[in-house]
This record gives sequence, C-alpha cells and structure tokens, in this order.
Amino acid sequence: MRKNISHTEPLALDETALEAAATHLDDGAVTPSYGPWRDGIVRLLNDALATELVCVLRYKRHHFTAHGMASPKVAEEFMVHANEEAAHADKLAQRIVQLGGEPDFSPDSLSGRSHADYDTSSELKAMVRANLVAERVAVESYRQMIGLIGDTDPTTRRLLEDILRDEEEHADEMKDLLES
Repeated sequence: MRKNISHTEPLALDETALEAAATHLDDGAVTPSYGPWRDGIVRLLNDALATELVCVLRYKRHHFTAHGMASPKVAEEFMVHANEEAAHADKLAQRIVQLGGEPDFSPDSLSGRSHADYDTSSELKAMVRANLVAERVAVESYRQMIGLIGDTDPTTRRLLEDILRDEEEHADEMKDLLES
C-alpha cells in the first residue's frame, strides 16, 4: 500500500529492502518485496493467457469461416483482432517468466482456464456478437485483475492496463460492426 508522504519527513528508501534485493540473484527482477503475491499474480496471468489464446483461436476461426456480402471487411477485422490478442498473449507469457513462473500453453486446459468462450457460429452477425461478448468479458476480467493487484506489482498492473485499453477498443469495434 502506498504510504502518505509528509512534507516534514525526509524522503528515504527502505535500506533493508535494498539489501534484500541484492541477494538471490537467480530470481532476476523478482525481489523479496513481491512476497506471497507473486504466485497469485502468476496464476491470474496464466488464466489471462488462456483467455487470450482462446480469443486468438475464436477470431481466426471466424476470419476463415465468415461469408456473406459484408464478410470481407468483417473477416479482415477478425484477423486484426486475432493478431492483437496473440500479442497480448506474448506479453503475458513474458511477464509470467519475469516473475519466475511458467506460462501455461497446455491445449488440454485452455478452455477451462479461459474467461471467454470459444465459438463455432457460422452466421456473421452471431460471430460478431460472440466476439463482443468475449471482449466485454475480457474488459471485466482485466478490470478485476487490476483491482486485485493494486500497488503490489506496478509493472504487471501497467501491462494489464495497456491490454484493457485494447480490449475496450475491440469491444467498441465489435459493437460498431454489430450495428452496421
């Protein structure tokens, strides 16, 4: 939690924490101040990773199976989103490794850990609707993760905030497609 700084107190770093950071060099950027939160954050990130991977698969399926008069434009948007979701997955996996965890790409557990559903719709409007639902679920899950992490891990919080911004944009784009 953030400490309120008084204008009369001199600013000083926690020397004990600095000394502790100089130990356990095999942990890389993960210092003892991550404490017991690290494992929980890695778990949250692995679930977000599963969500992003399921979204990549859903968007790619929709891209390749979309048909109808409006489908070329919509299919193109699906592929753009698939690529952006893949980039999110890469960033999440990288952060999991930085925290000393193992990114879980296991196909056997992806759909069970994902917050969003896979979709096999064949009608274009149903595809857009399914993607809008998934984006709204992603927005809510990232908002909750950001709240849970708070100030315990500012680097992960910023990463999640960046992804949240993209997911909100995706939801707006799907809404616009649904209305057109």
